[in-house]
Amino acid sequence: MFKIFSYWMLPIIAACCWLGTLLGMLGWWLASGSPHLQGMETGQTIAYISDIGATHLQPLFIAGSAVTVIVFDVCFISERYLRHKGRLAHNTSLTQKVLSVLSSVFAIIGAIGLILLTCLKDTKFGTAHDTCLVIFIVGYIISAIFACAEYQRLGIHFRQYRILRASFWIKLFFILTEIALAIAFAVLGRHNNTRNTAAVLEWTISLIYIIYVGHYFMDFLPAVHSKDHLFPTVEEMMENGNGPSYSGGPTFSESASYASENPMRANGQTVEPSRNF
Repeated sequence: MFKIFSYWMLPIIAACCWLGTLLGMLGWWLASGSPHLQGMETGQTIAYISDIGATHLQPLFIAGSAVTVIVFDVCFISERYLRHKGRLAHNTSLTQKVLSVLSSVFAIIGAIGLILLTCLKDTKFGTAHDTCLVIFIVGYIISAIFACAEYQRLGIHFRQYRILRASFWIKLFFILTEIALAIAFAVLGRHNNTRNTAAVLEWTISLIYIIYVGHYFMDFLPAVHSKDHLFPTVEEMMENGNGPSYSGGPTFSESASYASENPMRANGQTVEPSRNF
C-alpha cells in the first residue's frame, strides 16, 4: 500500500472530494427541479451552496468539507516535512521556514472555519455561519499569501526549477482572483436583487478553490524521484559558495546554479541532480 501511495496524491484526493461534494449537492438541487429552498430570499432562483447544505444533504456537506480540508492541511505538513528531509528543495533561510509554518497555520484556521460553517445551518445560525464563511475564505487567502511569498523566494534562488515559478504564479492568481470575487460576493450578497449573481460568484469561488487545492500536486512531484537522491542542504550549498548571502537581511545569489556544481546525496555518495523541477 505504501509503495503505491505518493505524496502528490494528497491534493488530488482533496480536490476530487470537494468537487464530488459540490457536484452531489448541485446535482440533487437541479434534479429536484431547482426548488426554492428555505434559506433563499424572495426572487432568488439560484441557491447558495449553504442553502443546499442546510437541507437533508447537510451530512454530505459536513463530511465532504471535513475530508477535503483535513487532507489538504496534511499537504502543508507533508511539504514542510519533505523540505526538511531533503526530498524537496531545502528552504534557504529562516524567513522561508517561518512563511511555510504561517501558511500551514492559516490553512488550519481556514479549515476550522469551513467545518464549522457546514455544521451551522444558515437558516438557523445566520450570523455565526457568515462569520465562519469569512474565516474560511480569509484563512486560505492569507495561507496562500504566505505560501506565495515562500515560493517567490525559493524561485529566486533556484531559478533552474521552473516548477517553482509555475507554482508561484498559480498561487498569485488564486490570491488576486479570490480577493476580487470575495469582495464582489460580499457586496452583491447584501441586496436581494443581486442574490442570484452573488450565488454564481459563490459557486465560482468554490470551483477556483478546487483548482488551488489540486495544483499542489505539482509541488510534490520532485519528491517522487528524490527518495534516494536528496537535495543538498543549505550548509552544503554554502561550502560550494552557492548559499544565500546576508547583508542587512536575507538575499540570494541569482547567478549561481547549485544543481550544476553541488551534486545531490544518494546513500552516502554523490550523484548528478535530478531535473524534475
